[in-house]
Amino acid sequence: MKRNGQPSTIIAHMGHGAHAIADNAPDAEELSHKGWTKLSDAAQSLGAGTTDFDYLFPDLVGKPDAHLPAGSEDEVNTTVAALNALGNAMIDQEPPADDRSSPIPPVYTYWGQFVDHDLTAATDNDAVISIRDTPLPPLDPDQVRDLLKNARNPALNLDSVYGDGPFAPPPADPARIAVPYQTEDRAKLRVGALTPVEIGVRIPPVDDLARDLPRRDDRVPLVGDARNDENLVVAQLHVAFLRFHNAAVDWVRVNEPQRTGLSDVFLRARDLTRWTYQWLCVHDFLRTITVPDVVDLVLGGETGLLDRVYMPLEFSVAAYRFGHSMVRGAYDWNRNFGRPGNNTLANASLGLLFRFTGVGGLGGTPTLPSNWPVEWNRFVDKDSLFADRFARRIDTHLSLPLSQMVNQSAGETGDELIALLRHLARRNLLRGYRLNLPTGQAVADELGIPQLTADEIAGDDPLATAVRDGGFDTRTPLWFYMLRESEVRAQGNTLGALGSRVVAETLIGQLRQDPGSYLRQGSWSPSEGVRLPDGSTVDTIPAFLRFAGVL
Repeated sequence: MKRNGQPSTIIAHMGHGAHAIADNAPDAEELSHKGWTKLSDAAQSLGAGTTDFDYLFPDLVGKPDAHLPAGSEDEVNTTVAALNALGNAMIDQEPPADDRSSPIPPVYTYWGQFVDHDLTAATDNDAVISIRDTPLPPLDPDQVRDLLKNARNPALNLDSVYGDGPFAPPPADPARIAVPYQTEDRAKLRVGALTPVEIGVRIPPVDDLARDLPRRDDRVPLVGDARNDENLVVAQLHVAFLRFHNAAVDWVRVNEPQRTGLSDVFLRARDLTRWTYQWLCVHDFLRTITVPDVVDLVLGGETGLLDRVYMPLEFSVAAYRFGHSMVRGAYDWNRNFGRPGNNTLANASLGLLFRFTGVGGLGGTPTLPSNWPVEWNRFVDKDSLFADRFARRIDTHLSLPLSQMVNQSAGETGDELIALLRHLARRNLLRGYRLNLPTGQAVADELGIPQLTADEIAGDDPLATAVRDGGFDTRTPLWFYMLRESEVRAQGNTLGALGSRVVAETLIGQLRQDPGSYLRQGSWSPSEGVRLPDGSTVDTIPAFLRFAGVL
C-alpha cells in the first residue's frame, strides 16, 4: 500500500532474512555470481524504494579497539574459529529443560519475529554476506553501507499485511504475488480456509475454518512477505492480523456510519489496525521484554538516537536477535498437539511447526489441516501453571533444534554450507563479525552503561572455555554480550540495560520518523480505537487476538 508515494515491496523470493545488494552497486553483477542476492531477485515490487542500513553508533566506526580483532589474516582466521567454537557451545546439547523458562509467554517471541519481518528484509542470508569465504575479514563499513539495502520501509506500517492495497491493478504477470482482497467486499482482506481432516479433533470454534493464510494451488502464501509462512506460529499470527483488519472494517461501519465510501472505510480500518499494532509494540511488547523505565526514558527524550530513516545494523544483526534464545524446542500448541493430546502428540515440536507451512508441504494437504490451528490461550497467559507455556529465558543458551533449522537453506548446496546456514548461533556470530559490528563493551561505553565484567561474560557454565579461549571476555560480540547481559543482570527475564536501550531506541525511533504512525497523531491511544464487544479497549496483545476472533 502506498505510503508517502512509495509502493510496498512484496517479499516473495527471500528466505529467513537475506542481505540484498543494490542492482546498481559497484561489482553487483560479479558479486551476484558469487552467491550474493541482488535486490531485484529478492523482492517483488512495483518500483518500491529501499532504505539504508547504517551504524547506530557512528563514532565507533573505524576504531579497531571497539571491534573484534581483525588486524591480519591470521588474526581473522583465529577470530572466526573462536566464533564458530562459541556458536557450537551456545546450543544446548540436551532437550530444553523446564527450568529454562522465563515469565514471558511465547506469543512475544513470535510477535517479535513478525515485527522483524515488518521492519527489515535483507539482513541475514549467509551467501550474501559471504560467511563461506576463507579468510573472512570484516567488510569495510562503507562497503556495507553501499551494498546492503533494506527492501522494507522500516515504519511498522504492516505493508506485509496490506501489500499495495485493494485498489491496485492486478499484476500483469500471473506468477507475481499480490495480496488478495475479498471480491465481495474490497475493504476486507482474504483469509484462507482450513482443510478438514479426520486426525485429532477440530479446534474451537469448530465451524470457523477461516484460519489459514490465503494460498495459491501450489501452497504459496498470498501475503506481502513469504517469510511469514516459514513457521506456523508466525503464520497464525499473520492470520490474526488479516482478521483484525476485517473486524476493524465491520467496527468502522457500525460505529462510524458517516464513513460510507469503500476507500474511506478501508483506510480508516487500516489506520486503526496499524495504530493499535504500533501502540502494542511500544506499550505491551517493549514493556514486557525490556527493563523497567527504558520505554519511558526513550519516549521522554526529544529526539533519540535514530536521527533519520535507516535500519541500524546493531539492532538488526545483534540486539533484535535476542528472540532466538526464547524459542522453545516444542510447544503446547493445541488440544491435538499438546495437552491433553487427543491420541495425537504430546506437543508440537519446532520441526513440525516448520513442516506445517507452505514451504514445508502442510502435511500434504492444500491448506492448513483442521487439527493444526493454534489455541492462542496457551501462548498468552502470564499466569499459567505450565512451564512450557512460557518462552525460554533470554540468555546465551539456544535450544538444540536451532542447530538443525529447516526451511532455512534457500536453495544452497554443499553439506558444510547447509550445516552452517542451519546453525543459527554460528550464523549470527559470523554475520556480526562480517558486518563490522562493535563490541558490547564499546556500545556500553557509548551509552554510559556500566560494562559487564570479564567474569560475568565468561560465566561458570560450559560456555566459559569458549569465551575465554576466544578472548571474548574483554572484547565480546555484540549479540552474545546482550544475551549474557540479560542472563546475569536480568536473570533472563528481560533484556538487560544495553539490549533494552538499543531495541527501544530503534522501534520508537522508527515510529517517530514515520508521519503516519500513532506517535505522530497527537496523543492517540487505544481508547480512540476499536473496542471489544464488552466495550473494553484493545490495549494488550491478548485483547488484539480476541478482537481478531482467534482467542
